[in-house]
Amino acid sequence: MTKGPIGIFDSGYGGLTILREIIREMPEYDYIYLGDNARAPYGQRSFDTIYQYTLECVQWFFKQGCPLVILACNTASAKALKNIQHLALPLMTPENRVLGVIRPTAEVIGHYTHTNEIGILATTGTVISESYLIEIKKRFPDIKVVQQACPMWVPMIESNDFRNEGGDYYLRKYLDQLLSGSKLIDTILLACTHYPILTQKIKQYIGEDITILSQGPIVAKSLKDYLRRHPEIASRVTKDSSYEFFTTDAESDFDTHASLFFGSPVKAHHTEIDHTIHFYPKALGKK
Repeated sequence: MTKGPIGIFDSGYGGLTILREIIREMPEYDYIYLGDNARAPYGQRSFDTIYQYTLECVQWFFKQGCPLVILACNTASAKALKNIQHLALPLMTPENRVLGVIRPTAEVIGHYTHTNEIGILATTGTVISESYLIEIKKRFPDIKVVQQACPMWVPMIESNDFRNEGGDYYLRKYLDQLLSGSKLIDTILLACTHYPILTQKIKQYIGEDITILSQGPIVAKSLKDYLRRHPEIASRVTKDSSYEFFTTDAESDFDTHASLFFGSPVKAHHTEIDHTIHFYPKALGKK
């Protein structure tokens, strides 16, 4: 029963928007962030590839002594979390825990809508998985969910092109496609941790009548509640108010982009991921 920091994982930079809110909610804990930038983005990769990549990164966190890992990536949460929890974790370290960002979001999203119609903006992988449709249906069966894949948003955010005219084109394109699915949508979930960077621009195009939800505050409050309900996990998390950043790609590139998502300067370390996992349990299914 090792003690260590909470691990926060994302395929790239977006999970830093989650980490920022978690630190704000629970500054007393220690955190390690890992961005698998060398293999990003995950959004349009196959189910099996995302499962394998995420599994390798979870194993990396466990080697750092993390008792709890948060998949602060919607694509990894949608395509890898279930199988890691039910298949891989019992073989790796059954006393540890791996959590995602979809379930805590689905548990509360119904409280924000008055028309019972919400929109989901996400990566192609998250949309295809239908994870939000499934999880929201379990808790709010009367809510209509309209999904829209936004494959160009992550690359345009990371390249800083969202600030120019080309970025505006893809912003309007996906928003128009989403809203054409229903005129009654009054709540839009940014179901990719990169997307909060676009919040102010999105507001310019959809007006003030539609609520825009970012996952950071939701996930942070859910994690705080989880640790309260699971003292056996909370007692294994160290408390020195520290946080470290790691990337599988170049540190300089990570540092340059990361501050946009984290909100303050970041100094990362390069790390290598072990690609020779000793087991690769067959996935249960694609949802």
